[in-house]
Amino acid sequence: MISFRGYDDVIKRVYDNNQEHVFASWDRLGPGQRESLLKDLADVDFGLMKKLFTAAGAPSHGSYRPAPFIPLPKTPAEHEKFRKAAALGEELIRGGKIAAFIVAGGQGSRLGYEGPKGKFPVGPVSGKTLFRLHGEKILASGRRYGVAIPWFVMTSHANHRETVEYFESEKYFGLDPRDVFVFPQNMIPSLDEKGRLILESECGVFKNPDGHGGSLSALRTSGALDEMKSRGITVISYFQVDNPLVKIIDPVFIGFHRDAGADISSKALRKAYAEEKVGVFVQYADNTLGIVEYSDMPQEKINERDPGGELLYSSGNPAIHLFGREFIERITSSDLSLPYHTAKKKIAAHGGGEITGYKFEKFVFDALSMTDRNVILEVLREEEFAPVKNASGADSLETCIKLMDGLHRQWLGARGAKISPKTRIVEISPLYALGADDIPAGLALPERESVLLEAEVR
Repeated sequence: MISFRGYDDVIKRVYDNNQEHVFASWDRLGPGQRESLLKDLADVDFGLMKKLFTAAGAPSHGSYRPAPFIPLPKTPAEHEKFRKAAALGEELIRGGKIAAFIVAGGQGSRLGYEGPKGKFPVGPVSGKTLFRLHGEKILASGRRYGVAIPWFVMTSHANHRETVEYFESEKYFGLDPRDVFVFPQNMIPSLDEKGRLILESECGVFKNPDGHGGSLSALRTSGALDEMKSRGITVISYFQVDNPLVKIIDPVFIGFHRDAGADISSKALRKAYAEEKVGVFVQYADNTLGIVEYSDMPQEKINERDPGGELLYSSGNPAIHLFGREFIERITSSDLSLPYHTAKKKIAAHGGGEITGYKFEKFVFDALSMTDRNVILEVLREEEFAPVKNASGADSLETCIKLMDGLHRQWLGARGAKISPKTRIVEISPLYALGADDIPAGLALPERESVLLEAEVR
């Protein structure tokens, strides 16, 4: 057995768990490299890795049916219910009970952009980045309700430094730096087909991000939950970086969440067509809710229709949730609180070439089945969902810009604004308006091809 001062307990754990192959290059390493490897190994939870290798994956909930949801209002009574929810939500926002939480660990490589995806420019006229649009929405919401809304930003180890530098260079988009908290996602080792750790270098263990479900445990390990508790935050608004239409602070959504005493609330979109590759909300036999991924749903269920000819499994998941802070505190109290899913993939290991191994990650929507206090709210796709995931085709910058332009024209039309036939594209800054009601009635837009309605950051 090798030895190194101050790390004998780490070395013993490695040997006790039959992982001593990681020391194959020990004799060639210098003192600094040896310590670097041992520091990496000190962070490995060998008990957890053993459990994952022998019993990985999410537990099966068996049969399921379409999940119940609150539909878009149609009758006067339903509209009144939504107005009451909005009033309740506004009360919570003004009371400083809401925090924004963005999952922003991705890189823009699929978009042909090198750097954090949040730095990708999507503003149809302004060229504003995803981060700036989200930051301005939070700033505008804080101004509307007279409260500082804290923003928690989860990065990855790959983009953390660049994200922090960008926020600093952009002066936090007008937000008080004391209200912005940026922290990296947790990482978890991968294993080869024999259950052994994989090295990415002679002195480093190969690790991968632990999935968007890991964002909940990252809130705990980063100290974010403690910060929220000290501020009196009770509800966390969760969203992903690539959707510029998301309503980050939505009083109606928050009101329904509070009225139901929910632990988790989720927004749902009607699927555009049967084969759309989105997860679908379901209710299991034990009455808990969950999401079944498109790839895991049998073809007959994908195409199943109700008596009226509508898709039976039609409630798609846009990854917009509200979480009770206390609920996240409860479910992040143990390592296996959310199940890990296993993906068998090719991994670039030390020594050249690729090996087949297992990567482990958590899915945030698995939290739904951990409580019976859920709300699902139907929303309109064209008002809240324009993801930028692909370089071209569906969910690309082109489709995103079209949806942003369409929504802003809808707001202007609702206020009787005059838009010149010459105008090809319209963009409304969040600092100018968060919705149609913020736009002056009868506004006349300048006769230009591209029109930006902007307000200064104060």
